[in-house]
Amino acid sequence: MVAKSKAKKLREKLEREGKMNPEIKRSPFVLADMRTRTTKTKKDQIYQFKNKNHRFQDGNDGSILLHFVLHYKQHT
Repeated sequence: MVAKSKAKKLREKLEREGKMNPEIKRSPFVLADMRTRTTKTKKDQIYQFKNKNHRFQDGNDGSILLHFVLHYKQHT
């Protein structure tokens, strides 16, 4: 036997008393999984990494690090 939540108990009580049960108003798509899952093909996997910088073995990926230090001295 599974425990009932307070919300479910309240819904059942309202239904017993002849009032509207909110479960009836729920969309039919609430419990449906609308996502489609497919396994990637070899072509999809290759295309995913095609334009990313994953093919540089020597560590030179073409990026540049610029570091600026500004010194500001206030004249008093």
